[in-house]
Amino acid sequence: MNDIKVRNIPFSPPDITHTEIEEVIKTMKSGWITTGPRTKEFEKRIAEYVGTDKAVCLNSATSSMELTLRILGIGPGDEVITSAYTYTASASIIEHVGAKIVLVDTAPNSFEMDYTKLANAITEKTKMIIPVDLAGKMCDYDAIYEIVENKTHLFKPNNELQWLFNRVIVMADAAHAFGAKRNGLNCGQVADFTCFSFHAVKNLTTAEGGAVVWRRDLGLDDNWLYNQYMLYSLHGQSKDALSKTQKGSWEYDIVYPAYKCNMTDIMASIGLIQLDRYEGLQKRRKEIIEAYDKTLLPLGIQSLQHYGEGFTSSGHLYLLRINGISEEERNEIIIKMAEMGVACNVHYKPLPLFTAYKDLGFDINMYPNAYKQYVNEITLPLHPLLSVDDVHHIIDSLKRAMSEVIKI
Repeated sequence: MNDIKVRNIPFSPPDITHTEIEEVIKTMKSGWITTGPRTKEFEKRIAEYVGTDKAVCLNSATSSMELTLRILGIGPGDEVITSAYTYTASASIIEHVGAKIVLVDTAPNSFEMDYTKLANAITEKTKMIIPVDLAGKMCDYDAIYEIVENKTHLFKPNNELQWLFNRVIVMADAAHAFGAKRNGLNCGQVADFTCFSFHAVKNLTTAEGGAVVWRRDLGLDDNWLYNQYMLYSLHGQSKDALSKTQKGSWEYDIVYPAYKCNMTDIMASIGLIQLDRYEGLQKRRKEIIEAYDKTLLPLGIQSLQHYGEGFTSSGHLYLLRINGISEEERNEIIIKMAEMGVACNVHYKPLPLFTAYKDLGFDINMYPNAYKQYVNEITLPLHPLLSVDDVHHIIDSLKRAMSEVIKI
């Protein structure tokens, strides 16, 4: 193989144009920079894009998930199930509200939970399942809901809202999956609640930020629920700052000693332009994924399938696995790619490998499939700023690194 010229290819930089910058300047000049008219407009646009009646924009997907748990009254004495193969936010929120974290191993050779093990994990204390739409591909929600319906006899609701469901509630950690589809439905229309991330590395960014939506067919009072999120995200204050600015309308109440996790209009102004550009951004991601697949899959490299019959991923991450390599060899490949100017990553280190989860009693030996997924996984750069030459360089660098590490 010829010498490869070193480039500087970052892993996932934000795709920000002058249009986003101009919109932020316009917002800053407007005199309203915290939660206000642009945040409300962004919520409206998110709901329209997803196909739900309401959306709540907050400062992160983590806050969106945690507030949902709190509004549903899930806490001490309850159990919440999520995947062992995910980022800590999927599980830490369970600890935050005082419920018990229940981790489920992935299925063999899969990044999704083992649905047989999920069924076995449901008890009379289970209040919620948090599936993880890893890399932007929606989980098999048909299988999840079939399991939930088969376990309705175990469900013991604690309050009126839980009685309305009268079954285990499903909340998608869709931090990666804004814009994904499955069986003709958008991500956000399938799980009971769906939480998105707009962090700097996500397909659509507001620098920091997130949103929560919920299904139309649950019998929920949309306005009441939306107002609960407003209360919980703004100190339990009965009026937001925009309402308080109306002449003679300073008076407010604190109805709950709540939290502070609102989105600002500066963040929302970025998101509004990103949403205008989103279809083009998604198209470019698909082109890159197809270029990777065309060259890498014939080499025997496995990758998460983003597109297929009945589903379309958001194309957030390109996860590949190299059969037969060790964790040490995987890490060496990543180092060699960095030396050629390509920043790679690993998604994810299973939660039981981290100190915090070891201290909670989790043992990686109980999650062998998740561990097998992790040891040979590499995530390649995948973002719209990659040129055709960049993609070729990434592929060539991977081939070179593999040849040097595993002597192929």
